[in-house]
Formats: sequence, structure tokens, C-alpha cells
Amino acid sequence: MTDIILIETSTALCSAALSRDGKVISYKESSTPHSHASLTAPFIKEILDENSLAVGDCQAVCVSKGPGSYTGLRVGVSTAKGLCFGSGIPLLSLGTLDVLAWQAITEKLLPEGCRYIVPLVDARRMEVYTAVFQTNGTRKTETAPVIVDGGSFTDILSEGPVLFIGDAADKCRDVIRGENAHFVQCCPKASSMAIPATKASQDGLFEDTAYFEPFYLKDFIATKPKKNLF
Repeated sequence: MTDIILIETSTALCSAALSRDGKVISYKESSTPHSHASLTAPFIKEILDENSLAVGDCQAVCVSKGPGSYTGLRVGVSTAKGLCFGSGIPLLSLGTLDVLAWQAITEKLLPEGCRYIVPLVDARRMEVYTAVFQTNGTRKTETAPVIVDGGSFTDILSEGPVLFIGDAADKCRDVIRGENAHFVQCCPKASSMAIPATKASQDGLFEDTAYFEPFYLKDFIATKPKKNLF
């Protein structure tokens, strides 16, 4: 029996889950703004209490590693590392885009005849973090920042239906056109991590807990307020 704590805090949705042998047995989420720091740990405690488990009873913790929100990723990774250090269990990670691809698969969101899944994580203006996946969850391209315009993804759209999924789907809907383009606006969820996290655990793809860092893709830039506060 393989129990894995799942944490997804890379975008506006804060969520946590517990999977057993690749199936979700408990799940918590909140879309309350700026709630990641205050809700992630309580969600995990509630999930474990509901199943009469301690952290050390689980076989691993899996966290969504990015790209995504700088603050959200820091909260998720810090929480995951704290659980691993405190209980002595290993750390797993999944890319945010991989989580979205599996969300499309597990929630049966794929249009008929779908050829590819393209997760879209919002960056700024018309920029997104994206990659192309096959419909079995296998990556076709590496994660990259892309400025979306009318010529984006025309090569794969020419092959058949494509699902664009993520929190940037709506802003791209009016730019990426064509009968083969299908869109689902959503945030990645911890519940979608169960299958790939279990496979990663079986394959021994554990992170170095001490040195693991989120995948920001771009360097975080702190900005100065336009007006002095004092």
C-alpha cells in the first residue's frame, strides 16, 4: 500500500490530497485569495486525521514544483520539505504543466479525437508557461515561456483537436482560433497528481530534500512601490 501526500499551490488554487495506490482518498481545496500560507498545512492535517494517519505513515510527499506563482511555490515546497524532514519520508515533485495534463486525462476533459494536451499557466499579458503533451501524459516538448499570438500552435492544430487547459486558457481563447482548438479554464489540483506521483515513487524518482528548489523558469524580480509608504 502506497500513501502519498499531494500538495499543489502553484497558482491561485490552494489544494492538498492523499492518494493510496494511485487513487485519491481525501482532498481539500480553497480558491480564497492569498490563502496558501494559512491553509496548506491545516489541509494536510485534516486529510491525515480523516484517515487516522501520521505523516510518517505515508510513503512520500509530492509537491507541484512549478512554474507558477513565486509565493505559492515557496509555500508548497517549504511545507513539503518540512513534512519530509520532520518524518523522514522522501520528497517527490511534479511539474505544474504535468499536473494539468493529467488533470485533463483523469477528469476526462479531452475532446473527441484529441491529439495533444497543451497546459497554459498564466505569466503576464499574453505570455504563458507551456509545453505540449501527448494524450497519455507523455511530454512532447520542454516547458517554455511563450508569447501567444495568432500563429501560436498552428503546427499541432493542423493535426487535429488540441485541448488547451489551465488558468491562462480564457485569455488565449480569442487569440488561438480554429475548430481544432478546445479550451478549459482551470487551476491545477492536487487530486490530479495521484497517478504520476505514484509512478514516480515506484520508479524511485525522489528529490534531494535538502537542496530541492521550485522551478520558477524565470528569475523572481522584486519591484519597488510607485509611492513611498511612509
